[in-house]
Amino acid sequence: MSLPSPHRAENARATPLPAIPSVDRVLNLPAVCALTEIHGRQSTTSAVRQLLAELRERLAGNLDLPADAFAEIQLAGVLAQRLCAASQPRLRPVLNLTGTVLHTNLGRARLPDEAVAAVVMAASQACSLEYDLGSGKRGDRDDLIESLLCEITGAEAATVVNNNAAAVFLALNSLGLRKQVIVSRGELVEIGGSFRVPDIMARAGCRLREVGTTNRTHLKDFADAIDTKTALLLKVHTSNYAIQGFTTSAEEAALVELAHDHNLPFMVDLGSGTLVNLRDFGLPQEPTPMDSLAAGADLVTFSGDKLLGGPQAGILAGRRDLIARIKKNPLKRALRVDKMTMAALEAVLQLYRDPDRLVTRLPTLRLLARAATDIERSAHTLLPAMSAALAKVAEVEVRPCHSQIGSGSLPINLLPSFCLTILPIQRGKGEGTALKKIEQAFRNLPVPVIGRVSEGAFCLDLRCLEQTEMLQSQLGSLRF
Repeated sequence: MSLPSPHRAENARATPLPAIPSVDRVLNLPAVCALTEIHGRQSTTSAVRQLLAELRERLAGNLDLPADAFAEIQLAGVLAQRLCAASQPRLRPVLNLTGTVLHTNLGRARLPDEAVAAVVMAASQACSLEYDLGSGKRGDRDDLIESLLCEITGAEAATVVNNNAAAVFLALNSLGLRKQVIVSRGELVEIGGSFRVPDIMARAGCRLREVGTTNRTHLKDFADAIDTKTALLLKVHTSNYAIQGFTTSAEEAALVELAHDHNLPFMVDLGSGTLVNLRDFGLPQEPTPMDSLAAGADLVTFSGDKLLGGPQAGILAGRRDLIARIKKNPLKRALRVDKMTMAALEAVLQLYRDPDRLVTRLPTLRLLARAATDIERSAHTLLPAMSAALAKVAEVEVRPCHSQIGSGSLPINLLPSFCLTILPIQRGKGEGTALKKIEQAFRNLPVPVIGRVSEGAFCLDLRCLEQTEMLQSQLGSLRF
């Protein structure tokens, strides 16, 4: 319920309106007292003051108002609507039917049940975040995950910060401050949010030395650029785009040898960072930290909330002496993660110790590896109810489509999938408006459904839908 749209009165009102009631009088109305019990006195009082101020402005502007504008039921109805809207959380669950599994705007990786339980524990009670239960002395929060990361990746040491951008920044600032860092011109990437390697390098206090060309960089280009001011060699995995055709890049093993010949560390920024061989699950291969470290890399950085399937985090793994230097940097404290992130990350890493069951227990891997035939079955199961709910506004069909991994991972590799394709009955003029109304209607559901518009249709890619009953149960709430 909302206030009626005002319009200026041309003649005197037929029914005189009563005087505007006081705030206290409205608050003491029985229906408003009930709202106070639900939303609290402060919030309810603020809403009452705002509503009465709006009514006062309308009267001052000689705008028409209904005779019952100040009736208890009318005031309580408007107040209830506003208070309920204000109390709705901004961070809400949604159904991701966009076809992008690791959707940055929709929270990227879904946590497994084990990680959710660990977060609840850490959030709801005291925990041994920086307390060594063996010695009874202060501990290091990195101890919670370092041994697991070293076991899985083969690194000597590891540490964690709040995302991979922070990991790259911290490593460059710790190891290359006021010195030169050499990187291939073809790897000067920009990721989401206008995060650019040259910019982050400048902010970290390093001097960028780009070598080679956009499509071809040779080992000799790196060798010719090394001088007494060089701090390290850097390789950046171009995870969010691909250059094809006449291309060349220096092999990691060769760069390792070159760096070590000059007593320099070799660092690899993997970006997405997976801890398994994706080919084992029928997916395109992505380089792993294990690959880089086995090739001799001294330091690798990667994300926790992408292909790894955990919480947002930036992980640094590699040589013990380099990790020690990084942890001594005062910025490490500014970039550290909280207890809930540590709890979730530890729980996810524990799952990697049982690779035989990983695909069923880790949501990210399960969704990526989901068979197209299974998705098609879900689509046909939902088709009758969806068609009935949209009978007056659209036609619904099951069509093959392609999903993508998302978050800059394997950008040219698509996964076969199926979607419910919703085509407005209204074609031609007004078709775009009808399509927008359909999209908005799904976003307005109790659990909003987020799809994608493609080629004149609203598409619901079902790869990430594991709550079929939830979607079906709320179709009756669609309003167009």
